[in-house]
Amino acid sequence: MKLIATVAAVCLAMATNAAQANEPTEKDAIAMAERGAALIKSKGKDEMMKLINAKHPDYVQGSLYVDLRDIKTGIVLAHPYNPSIVGKDLTDVPDANGKKYRREIIELAAAKGKGWVDYQYKNPTTGKIEPKTTYILRIDDVVLEAGIYKK
Repeated sequence: MKLIATVAAVCLAMATNAAQANEPTEKDAIAMAERGAALIKSKGKDEMMKLINAKHPDYVQGSLYVDLRDIKTGIVLAHPYNPSIVGKDLTDVPDANGKKYRREIIELAAAKGKGWVDYQYKNPTTGKIEPKTTYILRIDDVVLEAGIYKK
């Protein structure tokens, strides 16, 4: 019986490690935002918006995805999982903890051009509100946002 429990514990640990190995990292978020920036520079923001909204695999990989916001108005220009917010200014709508993270995103993008913002958001793969950190990258008058959920 003790051997079965030990084998079960080892299997669970291996499965947990494998699942964590497949979770996107901060490096993955940065790379995805930079791919988006390169596309905007070469083909324009309208093409980026089309690819995000179409859930193109370069910009949508499970819980890691890019969305796009206008830096001047705060309006969401493209979002692969929540098209109902496209065209809306949600700058002062807080997360589950009351944090106005979208305002922080816009202010950080305007001041530094890139960086990280932490907040709570619905994970599209679990359907639950979870802690998230998002890499933001300003390109001209738009902000690319690519985030990972913290476990």
